[in-house]
Amino acid sequence: QVQLVESGGGLVRPGGSLRLSCAASGSIFSIYTMSWYRQAPGKQRELVAGITSAGATNYADSVKGRFTISREPAKNTVTLQMNSLKPEDTAVYSCNLRRPSIPTMLEYWGQGTQVTVSS
Repeated sequence: QVQLVESGGGLVRPGGSLRLSCAASGSIFSIYTMSWYRQAPGKQRELVAGITSAGATNYADSVKGRFTISREPAKNTVTLQMNSLKPEDTAVYSCNLRRPSIPTMLEYWGQGTQVTVSS
């Protein structure tokens, strides 16, 4: 079983920065996608950013130019650098990992970490 542990959430002022980390442990893997999702109270969960084991990235339009996702394969860690934070970024951020398991895939979720942007 793969376990994902997020860290780095907290309270920050508008315009500030936070760096979220997601550390994976358990099964060894080489092909995967890891993503950050977020969900605010009363709203649907949305994809924030994702990265593949090949290094390809994608971002939600709302965070492009402000957030950067990266990976550190040696530590099985994915990070999300969040700059120029806005109150609208307030949400629980969760790490997701998907890897192929023919004919389907395996999916894992972290516990989530709270990000609050407020003055």
